[in-house]
Amino acid sequence: MTALVVDSSNTMRSVLRRILSKRGFEVADAENCQQAIDVLQGLSTVDLVMIDWIEQQTGCLEFVTRLRHESAHDTTIVLLVAAEPGIRERYGAFIAGADDYLMKPFTSLQIDEKLAQAGLTRHLLS
Repeated sequence: MTALVVDSSNTMRSVLRRILSKRGFEVADAENCQQAIDVLQGLSTVDLVMIDWIEQQTGCLEFVTRLRHESAHDTTIVLLVAAEPGIRERYGAFIAGADDYLMKPFTSLQIDEKLAQAGLTRHLLS
């Protein structure tokens, strides 16, 4: 299984990469949504995308919408990750095709819960 982490913070990408790797994911990452489009083109499948949602960041809506319209990625689970996702951010993300959201700061247990809700429980460690 493959995950793509999109976050402008190198530290946050590293934390998510470590958590997901421990759960059996091969993890790719990108600094922003524009870069994520390029990374996505190099991946045959992506099972999970965790994207830091910053309303001012250009390309996020387009990235998620594009992901949803490509048949190779139409079943990809998309999790919005944000410090305080307001109604506008969540609405925009869900309309674009996000499946759920995770508030920062989060714990690895909360990520496990989101993976379980998304049907990705076989990757959880005992």
